[in-house]
Amino acid sequence: MPADTGHGDSGPQDRVPRGGGPRDGSHGDHGGRGLGVPRTLAEELRTRPDDTLAALLRARPDLLSPVPNDLTQLATRAGTRASVVRAVERLDRFAQQTAEALAVAPDPCPYETLRDLLTGDEGAEEAGGNGGTGDARTTSPTGPTSPAGTTPGVGAPLRAEERAAIVAELPRAVATLREQALIWGGDDRLRLVRTARELLAPSPTSPSPTGLGPTVQEATSGMSPGRLQELLAAAGERPTHDPVTAAAALAELFRDRARMAALLDGAPAGAAAVLAKLTWGPPYGEASVASPTPPVGWLLDHGLLLPSGPRNVVLPREVALHLRHGRAHRAPEPFAPPLSPATEHDPQVVDNTAAGQTFTALATVEELLGQWETAGPPVLRAGGLSVRDLKRTAVALDVSEPVAAFWIELAYAAGLVASDGETDERYAPTPAYDDWLRLPAEERWARLAAAWLPATRTSGLVGGRDSRGRTLAALGPELDRSPAPEVRRRVLELLATLPHGAAAAPDVLLARLRWERPTGHRGAPAPAPSAPGAAAPSGSAPGATSSAATTWSSAAAPGAASTPAVSTAASPSGASSTPASSTAASPTGEDLRSRLARWALTEAEMLGVTGRGALSAHGRALLERHPDEPTAAESELASAQAARLLAPLLPDLLDHVLLQADLTAVAPGPLERPLAEALGVLADVESKGGATVYRFTPESVRRALDAGRTADDVHTFLAAHSRTPVPQPLTYLVDDVARKHGRLRVGAASAYLRCDDDALLAEILADRRSAGLRLRRLAPTVLAAQAPPDTLLEGLRAMGYAPAAESAEGDVLVSRAEAQRTPPRKPPAPVPEGPPVPDATLLGAAVRAIRAGDLAATAPRKPAVAAEAGADSGAGAGHVSGPETASGSRSGAGSGAGAGARASAGAGSGTGASGDRLPRTTSADTLATMQAAALTGSNVWIGYVNANGAATQRVIAPVRVEGGFVTAYDHTADEVRTYPLHRITGAAELAEDAT
Repeated sequence: MPADTGHGDSGPQDRVPRGGGPRDGSHGDHGGRGLGVPRTLAEELRTRPDDTLAALLRARPDLLSPVPNDLTQLATRAGTRASVVRAVERLDRFAQQTAEALAVAPDPCPYETLRDLLTGDEGAEEAGGNGGTGDARTTSPTGPTSPAGTTPGVGAPLRAEERAAIVAELPRAVATLREQALIWGGDDRLRLVRTARELLAPSPTSPSPTGLGPTVQEATSGMSPGRLQELLAAAGERPTHDPVTAAAALAELFRDRARMAALLDGAPAGAAAVLAKLTWGPPYGEASVASPTPPVGWLLDHGLLLPSGPRNVVLPREVALHLRHGRAHRAPEPFAPPLSPATEHDPQVVDNTAAGQTFTALATVEELLGQWETAGPPVLRAGGLSVRDLKRTAVALDVSEPVAAFWIELAYAAGLVASDGETDERYAPTPAYDDWLRLPAEERWARLAAAWLPATRTSGLVGGRDSRGRTLAALGPELDRSPAPEVRRRVLELLATLPHGAAAAPDVLLARLRWERPTGHRGAPAPAPSAPGAAAPSGSAPGATSSAATTWSSAAAPGAASTPAVSTAASPSGASSTPASSTAASPTGEDLRSRLARWALTEAEMLGVTGRGALSAHGRALLERHPDEPTAAESELASAQAARLLAPLLPDLLDHVLLQADLTAVAPGPLERPLAEALGVLADVESKGGATVYRFTPESVRRALDAGRTADDVHTFLAAHSRTPVPQPLTYLVDDVARKHGRLRVGAASAYLRCDDDALLAEILADRRSAGLRLRRLAPTVLAAQAPPDTLLEGLRAMGYAPAAESAEGDVLVSRAEAQRTPPRKPPAPVPEGPPVPDATLLGAAVRAIRAGDLAATAPRKPAVAAEAGADSGAGAGHVSGPETASGSRSGAGSGAGAGARASAGAGSGTGASGDRLPRTTSADTLATMQAAALTGSNVWIGYVNANGAATQRVIAPVRVEGGFVTAYDHTADEVRTYPLHRITGAAELAEDAT
């Protein structure tokens, strides 16, 4: 697709009179006409100061990959489709609407014309429009809505205060588009970049987001001259001599408000309803052109509808603008929706609530990885965690599956869990988990929060389906979503704009986010106009985009046909379209960014960044910017500050519990790690919350004995850590389990069972539950089993016994689960959304390099020495001819100032360094030019090929020439460099006016 490479656009602008004069300069940098008016985007970029160029590169960092050679190449790259799409999608809603209005405006477009397209006709509010469509309106916080009591599909004119708001905000929108090089030219000749115009302008396969259709000139391009004259005659106009002037006369009629109103006054009943259906888009409708209904037939005869196929009609743009009172958009949105707090809390309550949730988050992650270090779940063949293992983990953590998926993904993002890489691959904690456990609680939370904020992996997608219909698994490979970090941070930044302790409703936040970054691809393909379908879903707003085609049946006056007069296929109109790919996996139909925002709010609450919906103090610290620091250091500083603010809010760790007579222990707060680990072995967690309740059972006490503790150890531990006396029932429980523990000994034969009490062995043999173990007596105190020892142990424990495993020497084996660790692993790297935003140092260096390269590409040059000595026909012989000018033409011998003039004229014609050929002179001529420049201190334009074969143009000031090398100050690199002469393709002195 062609891009703005510096050539001026040709086409409709040559036939459009220039309206309006230059403004006061508040809307652009070039408000006047004359010889200094830029003719191309590249020429305008040359007039911009360095800070404006840096702002362009900061707003569109993709233009720096790699750094352009000169400003012409920068303009070319800024006009490529991929870059323009990315830039347009990052505009706010009103800036997008401004660009959309420019796409349907004449090219070039005066500022006044653009303003009128957004505000509508002056005086339309008092006139009330045509056909009774100027009734009262209703408004919304985000902008004007459809009129109350008007014909469906035709909006009333904007009120005076609404027009004033648009007029006040339009300079900002134009400045934004100009800063991002999406428009250029003075205020009297605003030009939208050609690629953006092609992207946003209407076409049959890609309707305009404004809902407007083609112009009369475009819609009648294939119409016969005779039919055009018939349309003029029916409209009461005089015939013309050719189709071009006929179409122009028809368009002029439709633009004339008074004549157009008179024409519509003579329309039959039902015609107004047909026009109302198509006014705000889509402009294409289905109707029989050969045998239309009376309303459609009258509209076709007068050119108010034009045929676009045998069974399709289209509403010309000029007619639609008249019916819209001159507006391109139904509901312009100059201001962002207000962000008002829904509830307000005491800031201290918010911070305490968030701090309590941070401790819950730490405990949950520790519990998760504590379980996985002894029995980690296997890795699926396609990667990720199976649905069964996710459910098992959710049950163990006592949370829902989506919440469990969030904690798993958070631990993975923090580098605390990974696959072990073994043949039987499983997930296990990493060595970083041990380091993390040794940190204070506030620093452990800061590590988790710092990993969550920039993470692109999105746990909310778990359980959904990808484009191929496959289920998305936790820890799977398809969970990265590049917009997630930006949306997450922006949600928190919006909360940070509210007063401390204030919370906003999620829908209010989403409305603000949608205005700041409207969803949908501008100019995305829409359903074809020839494919009408079922009616739109009920409750949809007028003019809103629908994925299904909508059908309208004319409710004509008595006598009108009862068959449908015209049906329309849905297409982007006043609202933004949403790509199917972003909603395919959403059961609610929300776009991806809206779902990311909702997930961000939920995750921030679970992690303790927010409390009761309001941003906490330590959450605000996470968002602090440190522009002077590198990205990694900036994140560390913010995390450290958040940890310092969180530390005083966290409760102190306790070294005691409260033992109760019902065989429970209550931990009134967070326990010290050794105490929590020991109690976790000796008892089972019964409930969590502000206080954790542990319950002692025979199985839990036996678990402690299996781990190597004796009954005396357990009694001593309980007495040392209980603030209440040890209850007698608990003492009896420990003694009773200890007395039975180890009476039965299991060893390896395959397995054997021995016991000094032969009556106990006889009891086991007689028990029917032992049949599966296939036991037989070898001696009065020994039984043999055909099951392995671990199976025998589990079987006997299931029967209610307390066996103990023993070694070959007869010693009791202490069974402790071995903690598994993976090899050292790095956390997953976020998948960025496009190139990173460059820092100030890179921007400054890039601007200097582009300026220097542009100087090398556009500076006037003197004729080469070889051209003066042996040129033929004034152009030089063979490859020893004079160097090319920036316009691509060669400067012949003796051209002098004329070459410089041609170079200056050609510099903005669209060809730059990327299109120029390198200067070529003989080695002797190159050496002579260098030596002469070193003596006179003049600048030289050279072509240079580096060791990798990359050819560039440079402007240098030679200082010394010796030994086959030239040492010179390189204006392109802004430093002194040494170049081998054999790598210089040619040299030419710059004209004096360029130095």
